Amino acid sequence: MTDTDVKPPMAPGVRLGRVSFVWRPWLVAVTLLLAAATFLVFCLSIAVGDLFVSLPRVVATIAGRGERVDQFVIMDLRMPRALAGLVVGIALGVAGAITQSIARNPLASPDVLGITAGAGAVAVFLVTVSGGVAATVAGTVGLSAAALAGGLGTGLLVYFLAWRRGIDGFRLVLIGVSVSAAMEAVTSWLLVTADIRDVARAQTWLVGSLDGRSWNEVRVALCCAAVLLAVAAAAAFQFRPLHFGDEVAAGLGVRYTVVRAVMLLCAVLLAGAAVSAAGPVPFVALVAPQVGMRLARRPTPPLVVSGLVGALLLIGADVVARTVLPVTLPVGVVTAAIGGPFLVYLLVRANLRQAK
Repeated sequence: MTDTDVKPPMAPGVRLGRVSFVWRPWLVAVTLLLAAATFLVFCLSIAVGDLFVSLPRVVATIAGRGERVDQFVIMDLRMPRALAGLVVGIALGVAGAITQSIARNPLASPDVLGITAGAGAVAVFLVTVSGGVAATVAGTVGLSAAALAGGLGTGLLVYFLAWRRGIDGFRLVLIGVSVSAAMEAVTSWLLVTADIRDVARAQTWLVGSLDGRSWNEVRVALCCAAVLLAVAAAAAFQFRPLHFGDEVAAGLGVRYTVVRAVMLLCAVLLAGAAVSAAGPVPFVALVAPQVGMRLARRPTPPLVVSGLVGALLLIGADVVARTVLPVTLPVGVVTAAIGGPFLVYLLVRANLRQAK
């Protein structure tokens, strides 16, 4: 037997038809630990409030074995807020992982690319402009659907402006920052010229908040996120070869242009659905994929881990905003306090890498 006859050791896995699943114990362990931590913080978010409910009672009520009083406090009053944080966090984490993988740039999150700013601008327009067509659209379509459409339109605009025989990560970030600045300028102009009562309502929504979420808003966001996550999961197997470049993906028979467009569309719609449910919560989509990538020890942000980190970050920030701080603040203030220094860290790290 020669050296050429010896095959290199392969990672253990399972093959079903044309799809292969590689067993990665560390990734599985990290995913399970994050899922357990997210569920624990989710129950803690439901437990805290003016009337504290113990964690065993929260779990029993979620399982359908709680008392009538607990059913009312947990399921009717507190569950919509906690569930909105869970859905929004997962959506932002997965959206950030997709955009950063496509652009191959850790700064390419929906916040930086202007998707959340576009969704916010459309929503503020409907909140602040009264009468005429705007009032009719707001009454029939709803604020959530309008924010979703605004995020989609902004995402498509950034994608087409950045397309030059392919997508370059640096160009995508630059155009996204420019479009985001333009959308924020439109939002500022609307706030300056609007009625003071509408401005107060819009400003609270713009910061990013889970306060006052209703079951109707949660159901819309949950349905949209479930469909988009299913599509992203189905396309993820074709999406992995794109990490090695378009030439390698084409050699493996992957229609990289179609796959990239489908995944980017899912990311844009996930970000829009998150904004429609909780407002433009800043930095979750930026921080979660980078933290998930480091926890999973992967070269690119893993989708499932990024989504769990996003949910854990958002729900945890909401608990901190309601309990630890001396005054109750919107959750977007806490995530901005976390994400701002992390963004500086990414910029410094990128500059040091270029200097070498």
